[in-house]
Amino acid sequence: MIGFGKLLASCAMGLLALVIFSGCSGAPLLYDVSVRPALITPNADGVNDVARIAYKLGDNANLSIYLVDGEGQRHYFRQERRRSSGAYQVDFSGVIGGRMLPDGTYTWVVEAITDAGVIQRAQGEMVIQDADTELPQLQGFSVYPKVFTPNQDGKHDRVTINYYLNKPAEVTVYLIGADGTKYPVAEKERDVKPGSPGLHMYDYDGGVDLGADPPPDGDYIVRAEAVDRVGNRTTVTSTLTIQDGGRPRADIVQAHVDFYNPVTGDKVVPLGGTLAFTLTVENFGQVPIRTIGPDSGTHYRSDENFNTKGFYQSPGAWRVGIDYEGNPGYAYPFRWALGRLDQLQPRVIDGQTFYYLMPGQRAVVTGSIQIVDVPAKKDVIYFWAGLIHEEVSIEPFNHYVDPQQIAIGF
Repeated sequence: MIGFGKLLASCAMGLLALVIFSGCSGAPLLYDVSVRPALITPNADGVNDVARIAYKLGDNANLSIYLVDGEGQRHYFRQERRRSSGAYQVDFSGVIGGRMLPDGTYTWVVEAITDAGVIQRAQGEMVIQDADTELPQLQGFSVYPKVFTPNQDGKHDRVTINYYLNKPAEVTVYLIGADGTKYPVAEKERDVKPGSPGLHMYDYDGGVDLGADPPPDGDYIVRAEAVDRVGNRTTVTSTLTIQDGGRPRADIVQAHVDFYNPVTGDKVVPLGGTLAFTLTVENFGQVPIRTIGPDSGTHYRSDENFNTKGFYQSPGAWRVGIDYEGNPGYAYPFRWALGRLDQLQPRVIDGQTFYYLMPGQRAVVTGSIQIVDVPAKKDVIYFWAGLIHEEVSIEPFNHYVDPQQIAIGF
């Protein structure tokens, strides 16, 4: 037993190293340490899955908790965590660093070190038995394509993420930007439920389909983390580049369409005659928008449509359309590219050439329709224009644009 006078002298000299007192206050540094139960079976059956580690500190200290295996190797559960004086407790499930320790007998150690270098340890024996040591595996983890352009142009607008999960586990998938920002990726609804063993698929659009802005252009890490019921953890990563990301936006400038008879210049068209139009489209968004033919200036008959011209609907493409009152078929049967294709920016994607109206660019679109069908009910009918984002949407301000009455003479 150290006398009080000797203790004060030792404190003054800073010589206390392995004693049960902290500093010179006379209070114990580390006391009431317990680990219960001493035998755990961490297999998620609800019985003795965890041990509660409790301790008290009489002074501020750096606190470590670790287990020593039969070969003398330390496995740190907590390492030099700053703690104030007070009572603490924490549950230990047998998992350290994302992996379950194997079955065996271990020495647990709780160690406190003050700023003055005073150290105190408490230790005891712990047995781990029937532990679930099988790691969850994200087999065949893949990200495709590697370059992602979330702008609803129908080309590389989505990323598919796949993996096969070998055992029940909670899985989170997210992108990590260069600044550390995380962007979560939701799992696609399938027969295999989230967290169940089997093949899992993610269909990621960057949020654009819901009207949100995608993550900024740049290079990303795609990370998937799986944690099973006992705490075993597996992490896999891949890479992804985002380019030309954003919500596409375009409109018919000033919502104006000039309909006219190219022979007379007025709005009376005899049966067999031609109705022409001119309008201007502007890309007022931040991303290129894709368009397809037929070229501006293409002539239709009223008994034709864009399919008979060989320019079928293309998901993600933008086109100007003309529709009319009493149309018995699908909307906007007469469609044109956003300008002449030779005035647009060509891009080769997957070996094919596509054409884009760039941000801030305007295009004048013209076309004509020969009226060969007798109107069903009356000789004065409405014609109007629309700006169609095929198989995506027609925004209200781009639908039923500038309707005008055209007299059909017959």
